[in-house]
Amino acid sequence: MQSYLPCPILSPYIKEYMVIESLEGMVNKTLPDTAIVMAFRFKGTVDYKQTDSSGLLPKMVISGLRKSPRTFTYYEQTSNLLVKFKEGGATAFFNEPLHELFSISLSLDSLIKMSILNEIEEQLAVAIDDNQRIIIIENFLISRLNQVKPDLLVQKAIHNIQLVKGNIRINELMNNLPLSRDAFEKRFRKSTSTTPKQYASIVKLNNLVNNLNPGNNLLDTVYTSGYFDQSHFIKDFKTFTGELPHNFIKQPRKW
Repeated sequence: MQSYLPCPILSPYIKEYMVIESLEGMVNKTLPDTAIVMAFRFKGTVDYKQTDSSGLLPKMVISGLRKSPRTFTYYEQTSNLLVKFKEGGATAFFNEPLHELFSISLSLDSLIKMSILNEIEEQLAVAIDDNQRIIIIENFLISRLNQVKPDLLVQKAIHNIQLVKGNIRINELMNNLPLSRDAFEKRFRKSTSTTPKQYASIVKLNNLVNNLNPGNNLLDTVYTSGYFDQSHFIKDFKTFTGELPHNFIKQPRKW
């Protein structure tokens, strides 16, 4: 797996590109994250499985935020290029309401003309290296850039959530905002594909998971992360990882 940074024009909207190649096949479990992801498979086959669905992943797909893990099976000789958007960044390329992406992966042909996708597929098939593939995808993204600036109110809320590692109530986020809670949540969902409460939960649990290791006291980590009810923590943790904490800690971490 290789990571690449976007060009300056796209850096306000895109966090990174990732190229994932599987020569012999592999199975990988991914946890919920705060990034909307767009994927282009230019070789091979990928299956996915999550709580409520499973099947073959489309060749070109966009995935919203979610609250539960997904397992991907990469078959032999499979290669994918992933575009990880910054929070709120995807709105610069899509006019559609992004909250409809929550917990799903949608084939890009639902949002983009098939003729354009066919051209991208043909170009990726003959590209000789990752740099060429990234240039192809960046040209496509630049052609769709609608110059819509990120919602500054939402960006500030995201910053505040990340600053306290998800430990914040919605009423605190709403302090001094000149709009109703419903209006705020609508704008937040439009930019991120989820509610501020769910976003904060993802940030909180990601922080907790990143601080878990066999050498740390589990209860200390849990309390530091803002959980004071053990049953509530176990329920949230199992939804987020698919595992109980003591089982999860023993497993090797992937990506």
